[in-house]
Amino acid sequence: MNLLDQRVAETLSSTGLLAQSVPGFQPRQGQTDMAMAVSRTVHDGGQLVVEAGTGTGKTYAYLVPVLLSGQRALVSTATKALQDQLFSRDIPRLVEVLGLPIRVALLKGRSNYLCLHRMEQARHSPESAQPGAQKALAKIETWAQSTRTGDMAELTGLDERSSLWPLVTSTRDNCLGSSCPRYRACHVNLARKEAMASDVVVINHHLFFADLAVRESGVAELLPTVRVTVFDEAHQLNEIGVNFLGKQLSTVQLHELVRDVLATGLQLARGLVDWQALSAGLEKSARDWRLAAGMHRGSVRLRWSGQHPEGVEPGEWDAALQAVTQALAELQTGLDMVSELAPDFQRLGDRTRELMQRAALFADTPNPEGVRWVEVSAQLRLIESPLDIAQAFSALTRPVAAAPPGDADSGALLGPDVDPDSLEALMAADPRHAVGDALAGPAVGVGHRAWIFTSATLGDEPSLRWFTEPCGLSSAEVMQVDSPFDYAQQAALYVPPHLPRPGDPAHARQVAALVLEALAILGGRTLVLTTTLNAMRSIGDQLQSQCEGDVEVLVQGQSPKRRLMERFREGGGLGDAHGRMGCVLVASASFWEGFDVPGDALQLVVIDKLPFPPPGDPLFEARSQRITQQGKSAFADHALPEAAVSLKQGAGRLIRSETDRGILVVCDNRLSTMSYGRRLVRGLPDMRRLEDHAAFLDALRQLTTGASHLSA
Repeated sequence: MNLLDQRVAETLSSTGLLAQSVPGFQPRQGQTDMAMAVSRTVHDGGQLVVEAGTGTGKTYAYLVPVLLSGQRALVSTATKALQDQLFSRDIPRLVEVLGLPIRVALLKGRSNYLCLHRMEQARHSPESAQPGAQKALAKIETWAQSTRTGDMAELTGLDERSSLWPLVTSTRDNCLGSSCPRYRACHVNLARKEAMASDVVVINHHLFFADLAVRESGVAELLPTVRVTVFDEAHQLNEIGVNFLGKQLSTVQLHELVRDVLATGLQLARGLVDWQALSAGLEKSARDWRLAAGMHRGSVRLRWSGQHPEGVEPGEWDAALQAVTQALAELQTGLDMVSELAPDFQRLGDRTRELMQRAALFADTPNPEGVRWVEVSAQLRLIESPLDIAQAFSALTRPVAAAPPGDADSGALLGPDVDPDSLEALMAADPRHAVGDALAGPAVGVGHRAWIFTSATLGDEPSLRWFTEPCGLSSAEVMQVDSPFDYAQQAALYVPPHLPRPGDPAHARQVAALVLEALAILGGRTLVLTTTLNAMRSIGDQLQSQCEGDVEVLVQGQSPKRRLMERFREGGGLGDAHGRMGCVLVASASFWEGFDVPGDALQLVVIDKLPFPPPGDPLFEARSQRITQQGKSAFADHALPEAAVSLKQGAGRLIRSETDRGILVVCDNRLSTMSYGRRLVRGLPDMRRLEDHAAFLDALRQLTTGASHLSA
């Protein structure tokens, strides 16, 4: 056992620093096992994939060895909420307890930071004339005087969905870079400099892959200097990566270009070009192009394997795309006439040319090595992407010798937008190689980078192929750590035998009836997860029309997600001492994971049907076709593992602590009647089975009595 292993084991022991300093900390064997595996990988280099069951304490299991190693580290999470939690709570607590001289930075995507230049222009935009906009802008301007980071998350009362948000932030498309008049005070560049001078940098997966695709955020310059990279909630890596590593063109991009051209043209070059006519032409062509995709209910994906997407009229589609290209060309001509007046016009010209190139790409036939499709909703989005991230990611994570201190090119480390005048001060403040010496810790093998991947759900079999294969991690060490929770005592699984099959029109109505019956006993405390938005609306409408008394029915989409989560956690169910109504939440998609409600506020999770991927999804079909060509089964090797992971994620909402109790209901009798149902059940925690409806109702009553476990 090397010195790092010893320090990690001591820290997590019953007499270690965490047990002495962190209230409620208890040593867990699974957490220690995972931490020791992370420690070995950090010391020796290589790739480690860990599926850590709910309650393992995986965050501390990877943070303790990473921080104690003294190595420069990058930690990436799935969401900005988890990113903020790591930066604001978990890492500072450990740094304090362990007494480490470690500098930590938070790095988000460009659109999360206030853009001073765009804020100064915002009052001239048409959106600023909307009711309440001037007051909101005044609040932003006041905050801008005091904020150090410019992180929009600091600004309360302004939601990301606000029409003002894009007016006071920048994107890769509209950022002026070093030509910006507020360049030296740019919050994005200051955040990058802070990251370059820190020992641990916390990012998110979207930022990581956006940078791999366009080398825009500063991560590409940061990564060569990092010895340890950790991906938490790693199960999302492939899907997030595929979206960023492909090419996209959307009507949203066109409408944003129209907005920026009109605002900038009228402010800086009024009368020199007919900005109204050019903008109106592009806006009309974008609108007509959307109409050429046809009328669809909700959001749909259209296959695109030939010259045109399926379901569109070829002539109408080609004419609409040609009109978009022509409108962009006319806009480009107008921008060229005033390009010397301001860097804003030069950047708008670059955006216009890039969109013309994208239009030319999608006018050609699809790349046979990837998959192309169209997403049609109120807007239109064209995507061509690889089937997975294996090629890009395996090249990134293969072992390479790390550059010794001083070998890296300083300009490359800082990126193209970093002020060269700040180089000397920045490099002087860079403690990248000082921390390991200050800790007097173990000498970690130089030249061997460590890659750690972890999540509660990474597959449905021991090799975790569902995760490792599409991520190109064929040589990774793989381990599974079981949850410390006693699921047999704390939870039960019920598959209602009397419900119709999911394809039956009466299925959603019967699911709602079962939930109503449960609510009459529980008085709330219920989460209903659906696999489709249609089922969510149907069940939600029925519950809202029939629920009476002390139960409030919350439905995703009717309020912001954060507010729904807060209200649900407040709902205490029957007998709440504060007189609050109990809650049932009906949700889909994003609520299947990341929704954490420990305690009695959630004791029943109802899943409407097995979460198999939609058969008409172009990306799923292309992957299935490739698997079939490899001589494997598209169902057994792709659809079934996908469903198992999703089911495991949804079921994971139920038991979140050692004292939680609850029931999981899967309203799909295929789980009991089909042979593959056994494989899906094996992927779930080992809950007690409720064999009939009477046993289910009895178990619900036990939850209201305060019994310490669910008896048979």
